[in-house]
Amino acid sequence: MSLYGRDDSTWEQLTEAGLKFLIERARLRKITTYTELNAVLERRTGLPGFDFARQDERAAMGHLLGRIVEQNRPVSGLMISALVTYLDGTDAGGGFYALAADLGLLSRKPSARQKEEFWVGQVNKLYDHYSPTAGSSGSA
Repeated sequence: MSLYGRDDSTWEQLTEAGLKFLIERARLRKITTYTELNAVLERRTGLPGFDFARQDERAAMGHLLGRIVEQNRPVSGLMISALVTYLDGTDAGGGFYALAADLGLLSRKPSARQKEEFWVGQVNKLYDHYSPTAGSSGSA
């Protein structure tokens, strides 16, 4: 099945590479940007990147991040996509909060403070979960 012009095999490659990169970032206790993630995916997979000038391509990146969370959340209990922010941004994108609401982790209409507290909490818990001193809990 093709979604956003990418087939299942492509989505699997992107999901695997994206998750690996986000785990690396968590171990370093660092966030990343959509732009950096896009560049890393291009470099590591050899696949065409996402064109953020196009709305459908921005939605495709959101779809990818949802897939990554879906794969990682049973292991970590967290939303690893919290580590991805806008260039010059200070928190996650709107899709992150919408997915959190879909998963029952955040109310449907959270205040700015609730969103910030949830995002900061996810980031800090990811850092702790993937800390090199966390032992074997730092797996995918």
